[in-house]
Amino acid sequence: MTSTDTARVVHGPKRPGTPALEARGLTKHFPVHGGLRRGRVVRAVEDVSLALPEGTVTAVVGESGSGKSTLSRLLTRLTAPTAGELLLDGEPVGGSARARRAYAGQVHLVLQDPFSSLNAVHSIRYHLRRPLKLHHGLRGSELDAHAAQLLERVSLTPAERYLDKFPHELSGGQRQRVAIARGLAVRPRVLLADEPVSMLDVSIRLGVLNLLDELRERERLAILYVTHDIASARYLADTVVVMYAGQVVESGPAVQVTDAPAHPYTRLLLSAAPDPHRREPVVLRGRGAPPSLIDPPSGCRFHPRCPLAMPVCAETAPPVRPAAGDQVAACWLLDPERAPGTTPA
Repeated sequence: MTSTDTARVVHGPKRPGTPALEARGLTKHFPVHGGLRRGRVVRAVEDVSLALPEGTVTAVVGESGSGKSTLSRLLTRLTAPTAGELLLDGEPVGGSARARRAYAGQVHLVLQDPFSSLNAVHSIRYHLRRPLKLHHGLRGSELDAHAAQLLERVSLTPAERYLDKFPHELSGGQRQRVAIARGLAVRPRVLLADEPVSMLDVSIRLGVLNLLDELRERERLAILYVTHDIASARYLADTVVVMYAGQVVESGPAVQVTDAPAHPYTRLLLSAAPDPHRREPVVLRGRGAPPSLIDPPSGCRFHPRCPLAMPVCAETAPPVRPAAGDQVAACWLLDPERAPGTTPA
């Protein structure tokens, strides 16, 4: 595979057939309206192509400011892209009001904070009945029956115990399950989970991750799991996509990426993740902080922090290259003409 072949790599699980949701060249630049940099743009997401097949989990990982949450909002159309397009079941997504409503019924976003995403003055029954009314026109006793089924699908049983409770009467994990149940009410094909466990106690995170895994298997959902925790991404996902400064720097099968990372930034993320089985001390350490996305570094955006940077890294952005199997990375260390004999900068 040459650099030309990988000029626009479509990241995500490799499955036959048409993916449930596909993004091609998604780009988002936010204009700066005030201060000395007025008229400039924040390059939040740059040319990301991603496929989400049904029955799979794709994890997008990276530190704060990497662009992963902006990507999830682009995919759910809460944020309009600067460039690029979305395809649902292989068909371009239209811009009409009808097309937007149909898309909202197929692609649902689960937010990070389950308390703020649920209206505190309404009961759980209200939260579940409303999308059933709007999207499926259910009325009367059908509403309560379907609301109870939704709670059972997210393992909140018996449902009657929860329907008349209010959000503040539930634990964080229970609120997040209600938020997921509300998303299932519209019968989506794609579930976008933006940091769904980061605000939950460690003791209950595993339950929510297992629920997402069950939904992938039972409902055949295509799930995008956005997280800064690469360890949970390995546990849940089929494929890991690593973002840095608005760009994808590495992707591939979850176990392969975490066992044999090809990009120095991925190694840095793994070195920061707690690992009780790690025997050797961490030797790869980055430096500095994430760059400004108004004035991003030339060449590879990670090179100012990379302990393995070479002169070419500051001059030219690296192409995406194959690492092993379906694993790819954008790093000059994968160039056989440059990698041998390299020394840390």
